[in-house]
Amino acid sequence: MGAGRRTTEAGREPGLRMSTDWRSRAAAVIPGGASTGSKRADALWGADDTQLPTHYASADGCRVTLPDGRVLVDCTMALGAVALGYRHQGVTDRVVGAARAGNVAGLSHPLEVELAERLCDVIPCGEQVRFLKSGAEGVSAALRIARTYTGRAHVVGCGYFGWHDWSSDAAGVPGGARADYTAVPFDDVAALERACGATSDLAAIVLEPVIERLPGAGWLVAARRIADRTGAVLVFDEMKTGFRVAPGGYQAIAAVTPDLAIFGKALANGFPLAAVVGRRAVMDAARRTWISSTLAGETTALAAAMAVLDAHAAGDVCAALATIGEQMMASTRRAIADRGATGVSVEGIPPMWFLRFTDAAPERQFLTTALSNGVLFKRGPYNFPSLAHDTAALAAIHAAALAASGSLPASGFRLPASP
Repeated sequence: MGAGRRTTEAGREPGLRMSTDWRSRAAAVIPGGASTGSKRADALWGADDTQLPTHYASADGCRVTLPDGRVLVDCTMALGAVALGYRHQGVTDRVVGAARAGNVAGLSHPLEVELAERLCDVIPCGEQVRFLKSGAEGVSAALRIARTYTGRAHVVGCGYFGWHDWSSDAAGVPGGARADYTAVPFDDVAALERACGATSDLAAIVLEPVIERLPGAGWLVAARRIADRTGAVLVFDEMKTGFRVAPGGYQAIAAVTPDLAIFGKALANGFPLAAVVGRRAVMDAARRTWISSTLAGETTALAAAMAVLDAHAAGDVCAALATIGEQMMASTRRAIADRGATGVSVEGIPPMWFLRFTDAAPERQFLTTALSNGVLFKRGPYNFPSLAHDTAALAAIHAAALAASGSLPASGFRLPASP
């Protein structure tokens, strides 16, 4: 036991209600206080205010219970990883069954094959699949495959692809690690053309197809055209869009098919799973390089994804998410207008929307007031609807948005108050 480990006076591990100071305890043993960057106090709230919550005790449907017993309607839905709802019965049953059967061994489980087959059925580019555990791993693997397939090194990209060195400019990343990566602005065809034309060593174009808004009609078409012309591999990062805007990702809506795509988040409704999916000819390059993870085929996550696919097969989950997201956006906009609030607007698309603030002061005021009224909004992109956002949750979101908007400076013009 480490010298700094904290226990109760009886030597027992403390229960959730035996300490309310989870933030300081986390800061003592976890650099930054959280293992996920977006769950750090300053990322959640814009400041390290010790009065604001950073930990939860349980999650059910679209609600999270804090260690102090408060219940919040959650609009973050685990950063988009949960679309069906927390503790979804169908997912939980499949996961528990997989755990009881022994979730990992020195051999592969048939679920790995069955899930890969089902993904190939619903994802336009799907002919073969490799599984990993996180989005960052998935994108790195896709680019390893692309570089092996083309025999080239340079990557042009647009989006957030995780923390791995190849695309990061964070501290501790050697300059050479990302020397073969060029970032371009979203939806800027001219910039994409220039970046791709500046190298004779183009291995891949990797894009998040949706970043805060839908792309223009020519963006993905241009990427496909450039990849075909140069022999580069076109890669879509569908971590947020897959099984949320459409089961097959935004590629199914845009009718532009990449060579490779990465899925995760809503794929397994919060269980750790990523899938690299793509054309057989390109995916086959995975056999000529080395991509491997001990727990890539661990069955609880595979079982969760099977349950998610069952839910999508039983009904149009993505259409329902869009409808709920439209309601969330409309009621929040109405609340802002009702109160004549300035400094805040509602942006994005219904399956993944967000609040845009003019600066930190109205942002912090809005978020903390909404919190005190029982709703957890995401700071920055995105808020995510789930099937669990029921009528009561939507009403709570509207009421919290009204209170939060009322805490901001008013423009002087107000619509008649909503009932």
